[in-house]
Amino acid sequence: MSEFAIDEMYASLGISREVYAFGKRAEEELKERFARIQETCEYNQLKVIRAMQECRVSAECFQSGTGYGYNDCGRDVLEEVYAHVFHTEAALVRAQITCGTHALAVALFGNLRPGDELLSISGKPYDTLEEVIGIRPSRGSLAEYGVTYRQVDLLEDGSFDFEKIRQAVTPATRMVEIQRSKGYQTRPTLSVDAIAKAIRFVKDIRPDILVLVDNCYGEFVECAEPSDFGADMTVGSLIKNPGGGLAPIGGYIAGTKECIENAACRLTTPGLGREVGASLGVNRSFFQGLFLAPSVVAGALKGAIFAANLFERLGFRVVPDGKEERHDIIQAVEFGTPEGLTAFCEGIQAAAPVDSYVRPEPWAMPGYDSDVIMAAGAFIQGSSIELSADGPLKPPYAAYFQGGLTWEHAKLGILKALQYLCGRGIVNREDL
Repeated sequence: MSEFAIDEMYASLGISREVYAFGKRAEEELKERFARIQETCEYNQLKVIRAMQECRVSAECFQSGTGYGYNDCGRDVLEEVYAHVFHTEAALVRAQITCGTHALAVALFGNLRPGDELLSISGKPYDTLEEVIGIRPSRGSLAEYGVTYRQVDLLEDGSFDFEKIRQAVTPATRMVEIQRSKGYQTRPTLSVDAIAKAIRFVKDIRPDILVLVDNCYGEFVECAEPSDFGADMTVGSLIKNPGGGLAPIGGYIAGTKECIENAACRLTTPGLGREVGASLGVNRSFFQGLFLAPSVVAGALKGAIFAANLFERLGFRVVPDGKEERHDIIQAVEFGTPEGLTAFCEGIQAAAPVDSYVRPEPWAMPGYDSDVIMAAGAFIQGSSIELSADGPLKPPYAAYFQGGLTWEHAKLGILKALQYLCGRGIVNREDL
């Protein structure tokens, strides 16, 4: 296909020649970096295939379990596959886990008891976890059950403050929580290597302390996962990276057998644990989504890097910057004004295959302390591995861009967002 034809196709989708050419120049300069992403993708793809082969995935695994879910072989084999992929003793992978926050809550409530202390060593956790912990008062929080909470903030450069971590650990400290991704903050995402060092540090202080890693948005970005380095639990959502855009719901917890059994008894009920919980027809989507996940994540990573380079050139602060190594799929772009954040999200929505004609509006979303604007024309509601962008309506008015089931869609979304910013006069066309 000729360059002229592609140019015209973008024009038919509302992308001006100036915006298209600006993106094309940036894309040309990223070829070597994109090639390295493909190498990681290939490694992770082979890792997933090997796990599926070793666990003897068969056509019978795609059958639907109902009722109690006893002897749901597909569900059980899927959990074996996750344990193999994450190199853990066991895993809990269930449609009954409604989101990433729920997966984290199950892991926390299942393994903490009254009088225990939870210590975050990566600063304030993601907004929706605040009410789970009880940082913001909420019904049924850990605080109401007598679990205390403290945190150690990261250093200004985004690294762990090891000296303060050592001082913070007390005899009551039962679990250390590490959040890999930035959430609604503009700090660096933590690399697997940095998390590995923190895990070793904590275990050297007290080997019995449980380490939980919130792995949301980080799966398959690198060749290793935090569970490869001694995390007792690695937790995430299936409508993010590992679901590959096909999982309609669900979450996972991969870790030690003891921790997984405890979490399962919290998810279902003591005495039944992992034995119940029917798959209800989602097994095929879960298996196939995991199979596709490395490729989908690679496309999302390319989109994030492309966005960082485009908006950095235009003078916006981006986190990570255009040259940094990537450890999750999220790209933050600071606009400094609510108008910039809103225009960016409107552009992302306009590039969607679903609900492209809808204009996103800020609203008081449950679990957040300010209005939030969210753009997501997704096949799965709330699926963050699909092209989406969101951000709280408060300074620094940063948009958090992620996803794109394909690189091509991510590219279109970024160009469309830039087009909207140009249309509102927030970006000058002369700067392209």
